[in-house]
Amino acid sequence: MEKKEVIEHLRTAKASHIKWVQKSKLLINGLDIEEGTIPVDATECKFGKWFYSEGQVLNSLTHISPTAIESLEVLHSQLHDEYLKIFNIFFNKSKAGLICKIFGLKRKNVSDEEYRVSREYFNSLEVISKNLLEEINKLEKELIIVSEEEIQSLV
Repeated sequence: MEKKEVIEHLRTAKASHIKWVQKSKLLINGLDIEEGTIPVDATECKFGKWFYSEGQVLNSLTHISPTAIESLEVLHSQLHDEYLKIFNIFFNKSKAGLICKIFGLKRKNVSDEEYRVSREYFNSLEVISKNLLEEINKLEKELIIVSEEEIQSLV
């Protein structure tokens, strides 16, 4: 794999993360988002799929800070933990009404108070996302320093 591809894949993963956050924002703003549209599991979103495959390989590069990949993992996990709280407000089947369960409606009715709480969770999610994006940007800068030969030796 070439250095250009590695950086391009990182940028694609970053863009996917930004879209994931935007979908979360649409959900808490009342848009009817289907349950599976925003992956809850950190390994199921596009960023997570990149991170737990190609992203792990970057650990062996000498110019990558030893904590860089670890920081990404911690922040990404925190992000999904925060989203799980939002998910439970909108999609928790045990709280959904009988009609939702019978007819498989997309989500339960959400009270004003639940919307307020979900916005608080989203504010926290945004802070985590900002930190994650900063770490992704640092990783990208570190990757730029890595030689083409070192990246090609990973394959």
